Amino acid sequence: MSNVTVPGVKVHSNVAPKAQAELFTEGALKFLAALHRTFETTRQSLLTAREDAQRRYDSGVALDFPAETKAVREEPSWQCAPPAPGLEDRRVEITGPTDRKMVINALNSGAKTFMADFEDSSSPTFANMLNGQVNLRDAIRRQIDFETGGKKYKLVENPAVLIVRPRGWHLDEPRVTIDNIPVSGSIFDFAIFFYHSAKELVKRGFGPYFYLPKMEHYLEARLWNDIFVFSQSYIGLPQGTIRGTVLIETLPAAFQMEEILFELRNHSSGLNCGRWDYIFSFIKKRRADRSAVLPDRKDVTMTVPFMDAYVRLLIKTCHKRKVAAMGGMSAQIPIKDDPKANEVAMAKVRADKLREVTAGHDGTWIAHPLINTIAREIFDQHMLGPNQYYNLRSEVQVAAADLLSTKVPGQITLEGIKENVATCLAYTAAWVGGNGCIPFNYLMEDAATAEITRIQLWQWVKYGLRVDDTGDVITADYIDDHIEKILPTIKDIVKGVNEGDVKIAKEYLKSQIRRTWPSEFLTSDLMGHLAVKDGVAARFQKSVL
Repeated sequence: MSNVTVPGVKVHSNVAPKAQAELFTEGALKFLAALHRTFETTRQSLLTAREDAQRRYDSGVALDFPAETKAVREEPSWQCAPPAPGLEDRRVEITGPTDRKMVINALNSGAKTFMADFEDSSSPTFANMLNGQVNLRDAIRRQIDFETGGKKYKLVENPAVLIVRPRGWHLDEPRVTIDNIPVSGSIFDFAIFFYHSAKELVKRGFGPYFYLPKMEHYLEARLWNDIFVFSQSYIGLPQGTIRGTVLIETLPAAFQMEEILFELRNHSSGLNCGRWDYIFSFIKKRRADRSAVLPDRKDVTMTVPFMDAYVRLLIKTCHKRKVAAMGGMSAQIPIKDDPKANEVAMAKVRADKLREVTAGHDGTWIAHPLINTIAREIFDQHMLGPNQYYNLRSEVQVAAADLLSTKVPGQITLEGIKENVATCLAYTAAWVGGNGCIPFNYLMEDAATAEITRIQLWQWVKYGLRVDDTGDVITADYIDDHIEKILPTIKDIVKGVNEGDVKIAKEYLKSQIRRTWPSEFLTSDLMGHLAVKDGVAARFQKSVL
């Protein structure tokens, strides 16, 4: 527990005492409490609004561009703030969790920026969250090093520019309560990082930059903007110092891109195609629509109509408002022991990055330092300057029907079912065990890709579909059979995984495919297991198991 006493603030775990002692200063906890007390009621109302919207979608109300903000979309004169220092050129961004070795390798990768992730590639154990904060603090001050197996890691002279992704609005941080209420994971991650490092970043010529995930409405962007304004005033930074890039990774947000930029216009650094979560959201938000069934995950590519429309609209919107339109993640990772297979995988990366840069994206994401050269060469060859804001894509016209198109060629195959089951089980077990990203079949799987597997299995069971190559009807018992067959292989996929965590993963997936409606997020469902491991009392947990 923290030795610092701030009225109303309680820390319910002591799994990382050194980090807690360094981070939970009186000033930091007072700042966190001020944010919580000012904005938690608004967060809760916005989460309730999400539930109300889902009920409308379930009743058959189609998603569309909001009528009440038509003037914002049609007004040509407003633009977002110019790029902040270090964000003018973002042609390659590397992403990953915040463990010490990863932070050093990512900052040294040669990529323009590093998105340090407290969200989908991190399992939010308290130790992971707090040690990650310490690692970023040390990296900013050039005081970070690491040694393992006799190999030493330290920062290069000009590392990548740091961008931090806090957790989404839906996640609580149950290890810290304020006035007996768990604090928002978003606010916690933002507050601790901002309080300890914002002024240091500015002193070094940059600023506190963030990626903002999982938003579903422009009012959620307004909440972030209000937090930015409050926080800059609180510590005495000029307004507009913070920058936030919003991931467009939910279906409702795709209909509100301009409104989201407008709300954050004095703090915006653009939008990003959060492709994997977007596919997950496409299925989840249309869960009551049988026509929205999608084939195997591998067939839902960036070139299918609804994904292509989303990309084109995002690029046009960003360049109209003079901010970055960031591309998405290629999940392939290098295959070191098979040169031929590696060339096939890297050819997919090249094709993906070429598609992005020729479409007009200003940068792209990679998950592994060895892919930086491939992505960088393609963007260097095809991008005329530090960005493509000049590429207005004025010919693009995207209607609501384009964003909702279910014309996706492909099949539901036995192999697709097996891969979904294996990925969901392996990732869930790893996540509960404290690991938020895993390599599997030469792809880097995180919470977003795991969510696609979960929601697809639920959808196929819900509508009693058939496996195209076998004719089998997909029932809950049918998926159970594959779960039991695949379960013994999970320890080979995730080295060192705990037997109890594998059991949790099995029970979770079996329960999910039987639900009337799928849960919103597996991370919310399973957070209670992490809380228990961190010593948190039952009344501060939320779990479906």
